[in-house]
Amino acid sequence: MVDTTLEGLSAVGDTTTGFDHPGLLYHDRDDYLGGARAFARAAVAAGGPVLVAVPGSNLAALRDALSDLGDAVHYADMAVAGRNPGRIIPGVLLAFAAAHPGRRVSIIGEPVWPGRTAMEYPACGQHEALINAVFAGRDAAILCPYDAALLDQDRIDDVWRTHPWMIGADGRRPSPWFAGAFAAADRFNRPLPPVPSAAATLPYVVIAELSRVRAFTAGQARSAGLTVDQTEDLIVAVNELAENTIRHTPAGGTVSFWTEPGHLVCQVDDAGHLVNPLAGRIPPAVTSEGGRGLLLVNQLCDLVRIHTRPTGTTIRMHMTLTP
Repeated sequence: MVDTTLEGLSAVGDTTTGFDHPGLLYHDRDDYLGGARAFARAAVAAGGPVLVAVPGSNLAALRDALSDLGDAVHYADMAVAGRNPGRIIPGVLLAFAAAHPGRRVSIIGEPVWPGRTAMEYPACGQHEALINAVFAGRDAAILCPYDAALLDQDRIDDVWRTHPWMIGADGRRPSPWFAGAFAAADRFNRPLPPVPSAAATLPYVVIAELSRVRAFTAGQARSAGLTVDQTEDLIVAVNELAENTIRHTPAGGTVSFWTEPGHLVCQVDDAGHLVNPLAGRIPPAVTSEGGRGLLLVNQLCDLVRIHTRPTGTTIRMHMTLTP
């Protein structure tokens, strides 16, 4: 069991200064609620706001457990706000910090739960690793609970690789397997399954062809059964990626569409190399004229997976099909 007595608060997290990013391995509901309560109560006692961003039933349980802390604690359903892991840093974590300038923010964030699919998971792991780079030097604490009873061992091993500190039955200790944000994130830059042979594809090379790309996207979205709003979102996302291809790579690209159970999948391939692992995670300055393409794609799509290498980049977008 996690020590959540007043004497054991330091085992849950340093809620006083600097950036702290521990992973919490819990085995039952008592572990979960005890660790989260200790973290949140210490943060509120220190005068800081708390965000609880966890999925489904865990969110309901923490609302009840923390109800006495009132409006010092804010809540978000991670299954909704973090459906696409690529939008969690800009849309959840950084947004909460920006809403409380000059104050230490504390966040309970659970982006990985047993229901996450194999396609979603690498984006989750990459997200957890990159938190360390985005929040380095900030006055914040982010506690990440993981269900050690139900998650498979590979995912538990990754918790040790993506968090500088770990909390378990033996208390809090530094992770000997954490090698830094970017090294940890690179483990999740994995090749994607091949495009199905029956996929509909369209190559493009010049700016004048973007209208064909948009029309092709609209037709594929309508045929698959996306809503009008989803179709408009996907058109914008694909246009952003295709325009980036044309502006920044020499050989054009290809857009492909196919359906999988519950999703329309769209993939954009080009010969560019995405060298910045934080692309799409940090909103650019309001005075910047660019840098919003991948950020917008992450906001509009239900899942975004990226595989980049010196010879090319693949960006795969998933849109949920409503029954």
